[in-house]
Amino acid sequence: MQIDLLNSVETFIEGLDEKEIAKVIRTIELLEEFGNKLGMPHSKHIDDGLLELRIRGKREIRIFYCFSKNKAILLHACIKKTQKTPVKELNKAINAKSNL
Repeated sequence: MQIDLLNSVETFIEGLDEKEIAKVIRTIELLEEFGNKLGMPHSKHIDDGLLELRIRGKREIRIFYCFSKNKAILLHACIKKTQKTPVKELNKAINAKSNL
């Protein structure tokens, strides 16, 4: 499966440390290989076609994505600091999805 990412996601990933970048790339490779069959603990359905890649480590990294025309589009990324996904971050992903 083809993976497209928005510039903001690319910039976010470049700002991570080396170990985190390796984990993110590995998780994206899993998405590329398994597509919509990728499930927990790597991927979780959020709402209305919006999903999140879940990268665990010292910091919890989330990359929101959706599927469109046989490809996965990485919409928004953030570092999760609380138990619940921040509404602000979720809204950014929803807005990015609606602007496709």
